[in-house]
Amino acid sequence: MLHDQAPHQVPEDQPDLGLHDPLAESFPSTPEGRLLFWLALCFSVFQIATAAHIVDFASQIVRAIHVGFLMLLTFPLVALARKSGPAVKTFAWIMAGLGVLVAFYQWYEYTELLLRAGDPLTRDIVLGVIALGTVFAAAWVIMGPALPIISGAFLAYCLFGEYLPAPFDHRGYDFAQVIDHMAYGTEGIYGIPIFVSSSFIFLFILFGSFLEKAGMIQLFTDVSLGLVGHKRGGAAKVSVISSGLMGTISGSGVANVVTTGQFTIPLMKKFGYRAAFAGGVESTSSMGGQLMPPVMGAVAFIMAETLGVEYYEVVQAAIIPAVLYFASAFWMVHLEAGKHNLIGLPKSELPSPMKALKEQWYLVLPLLMLIYLLFSGYTPLFAGTVGLALTVLLILGGSVALGLPAGVIRIIFWIGLGLIAAAFLQFGIMVILAAVLALVAWNALSKGGRETLAICRDSLAEGAKTALPVGVACAVVGIIIGTMTLTGAANTFGQFIVSVGDKSLFLSLVLTMITCIVLGMGIPTIPNYIITSSIAGPALLELGVPLIVSHMFVFYFGILADLTPPVALACFAAAPIAKESGLKISMEAIKVAAAGFVIPFMAVYTPALMLQDGGALAAEIGYVPAVIYIVGKTALAIGLWGAAVIGFLGSRLGWPLRGLGMIAAFTLVAALPLTDEIGFALAALFAFLAWRQMRGQAEAA
Repeated sequence: MLHDQAPHQVPEDQPDLGLHDPLAESFPSTPEGRLLFWLALCFSVFQIATAAHIVDFASQIVRAIHVGFLMLLTFPLVALARKSGPAVKTFAWIMAGLGVLVAFYQWYEYTELLLRAGDPLTRDIVLGVIALGTVFAAAWVIMGPALPIISGAFLAYCLFGEYLPAPFDHRGYDFAQVIDHMAYGTEGIYGIPIFVSSSFIFLFILFGSFLEKAGMIQLFTDVSLGLVGHKRGGAAKVSVISSGLMGTISGSGVANVVTTGQFTIPLMKKFGYRAAFAGGVESTSSMGGQLMPPVMGAVAFIMAETLGVEYYEVVQAAIIPAVLYFASAFWMVHLEAGKHNLIGLPKSELPSPMKALKEQWYLVLPLLMLIYLLFSGYTPLFAGTVGLALTVLLILGGSVALGLPAGVIRIIFWIGLGLIAAAFLQFGIMVILAAVLALVAWNALSKGGRETLAICRDSLAEGAKTALPVGVACAVVGIIIGTMTLTGAANTFGQFIVSVGDKSLFLSLVLTMITCIVLGMGIPTIPNYIITSSIAGPALLELGVPLIVSHMFVFYFGILADLTPPVALACFAAAPIAKESGLKISMEAIKVAAAGFVIPFMAVYTPALMLQDGGALAAEIGYVPAVIYIVGKTALAIGLWGAAVIGFLGSRLGWPLRGLGMIAAFTLVAALPLTDEIGFALAALFAFLAWRQMRGQAEAA
């Protein structure tokens, strides 16, 4: 029932992914590795206890302890992963200890710190400097220099910005004021990003970790293979679907690449796809997982908290663009397969999707419940807690059920477990906790049950390790948010975008897009979104772009930054699997991800694409017709762009016809007076010429 590998080992045939993620490998089976394993387990238990209100601390204390755990694990784990010498490992543990000291100080001095807010003592400043130093260092060792340098520049602006020429200067802030603002309270490293990391994000990462251990990856792969594996270019279509499904529980682009990519990239190469194209398809599909509700790369939680809207409103805005994104990738691989005549896999060799669902349908239940709760208006914290609890009940209950006689007794057991799960909504978390403890005790009595308990234990530890880069990024990017709130720096850049937008909204959008992509070079999606939304989001709003659409705009290009050269993190993660240059993979990924570049622009001009009110079209023809029209127009633009980029539509297309397709697609995107009419006319001409060419080649053959 459960699919797993030994908790402290890495498969021998797995490529070296440490270059792109120093925490890609599992915990080493050394004394130090086992210690870190148990510390990670404690981290997860603490987060679950606070989320379920088994332990109740003030929000500020939870955030501080969360950051303390991040520091405690990050430095020793990275030193261990890089096989550092004794001196470096000792220094790593010293840094970890300093991080714990800061967390302890925040907890011990909590009330006193509140009473003297704005008037810090010397020891407050010293501990504040240590807090900032450890967070910067952790970000540097786990993600490289890009994000710490950008955050450091913002911190330097707080300290020295008064000496800059107008309009870039500010009134000036002394050292103690800046440290107090950044290291205490809820505006700096303990701001909204770390609040979301310590509550929503961590739970959803654990949720995904448990589902993966329970066999969800295998289920997604079997369903994808059974549905499209036998179609033209089926291997690549499997990649698109399985990565999209993985995004519903993972939401981490690079993590998707190194999980589903292990299977899909070699499969695509085996059936004739070029190595660079195979890597590009997997990278594009995996990054698209961050667009796919309900998890959406955890950015959805930060977006909802930042905008002060219900979570389901963010998901509502994301759903149509996400479907179009994956439909576009699907279309691209279909055309590439047609161009090179790449056939699918023999159907007799493929798993049955119905059989896979019949055998493991129960794994989908927590995901369905999660989606139901999120769309019913429950908080992500509540929904994540319920989803995680249901997953644990299913895993432990499934192991117990295997030891029961088949038939009526098993059915009664599952009905009873279902009633206990339903009782959670009425009687609270203690019912679930009691059920989990009973199942743990039951599993401990059998060998298979003990193996299941080990898998659950490993899921907790691996989930905590997976959360480290996200948590550290949220902490260090809080400094940028703190700079915005202290100095009002966002106004300067925002005013510039607004002044450009007064002349041309399109140019201001392009400027914002470039900013997102440049900032995204080496920076994960979450900090990229936080930075660009805090700078450009208000400016786009002032230009008349609806609130959620403006934030989704920067979110999209934050994701695409991981596909665009020269950095392209997702593509370089795919490189050792595809055995191809990361740069070549990146160039292919940009072509496959064409929809990602098109959709945000179209949504700005016609917000109905993201199911938002506003826009001239909705005012003219009504909201529902506007949604139907813009979805159809976007699909046509994506179809034209795919045919033009790949150079195939029933037959190979020459450059004149491909150029016509590109122009037609662009005019459909622009949404200016007459451009739609021109675009439809050019699309009709393109379709006619492509059909005539295809018919001529068929007759000649």
